[in-house]
Amino acid sequence: MNSSASCSIACVIEQAKIVLSATSDSAKLDAQLLLAFVLNKSLTYLLTWPEKNVTQSQFINFQQLLTRRVNGEPIAYIVGEKEFWSLPFKVSPATLIPRPDTEILVEQVLSLFCDTKEQVRGLDLGTGTGAIALALASECPNWQIDAIDFNLDAVSLAQQNAKRLQLTQVKIYQSDWFINVDPTEKFNFIVSNPPYIDHQDQHLSQGDVRFEPKTALVANEQGLQDIRVIAEQAKAYLHDNGYLLFEHGFEQATSVRNILQNLGYQQVQTLQDYAKNDRVTQAVWKHDNS
Repeated sequence: MNSSASCSIACVIEQAKIVLSATSDSAKLDAQLLLAFVLNKSLTYLLTWPEKNVTQSQFINFQQLLTRRVNGEPIAYIVGEKEFWSLPFKVSPATLIPRPDTEILVEQVLSLFCDTKEQVRGLDLGTGTGAIALALASECPNWQIDAIDFNLDAVSLAQQNAKRLQLTQVKIYQSDWFINVDPTEKFNFIVSNPPYIDHQDQHLSQGDVRFEPKTALVANEQGLQDIRVIAEQAKAYLHDNGYLLFEHGFEQATSVRNILQNLGYQQVQTLQDYAKNDRVTQAVWKHDNS
């Protein structure tokens, strides 16, 4: 890119869009997000004041961030934030970046319990940034939700997000799946976006996934091991007629349904994401099955 000497916002964005076009399918938006971060302004500001000049120091900072994006680093990690459920979440390389498809999990839990008059108790396994648990808490502040992650850095980040979003009623703590969950607890729902990618999956070497923690992405048994473990152990923690819900890969729906059905879960069904791909499978646990 050329020097910023009296270069306007519009000029900087246009030049950056050209640079990014070879590596990003959202080149202009990427450029806007990076410049908005550097200027500490909103996207609306960029659109309203395209003729405003960018200072030399701002331009140098922008170029440094642009280079990171050209090298494939996700925008969310560069700016340290990602929107999910219309809420701003702090992110770091210790966690997965929240994705729109995961909002299907939030929508489905809300649809299952939105008319419930009794107290709702929920557990989010592998919470990462806290996105699922905190999105649910933002909609239903009276629910009692626990959110756990085995990674202490992720736990700390989720706790920061809870404080930042003023959703401190969510109990966030470290646990490797159910190990540190009180065995006397019973939940109306357990929800998880667990690792579900196979070690050999070619997508691990493509796009944003290259920069995300493999421990939050990859599982044995063709990506199904953690789903199987959770499904086996969740039965002891669910209320009668409690729901277990997973996000999974779009080609895994049949396998996930089979796992749940073979373990005795009932009302097993798969839901599609916004692109019409199988993405979430849910099931009901009845205590008379055990």
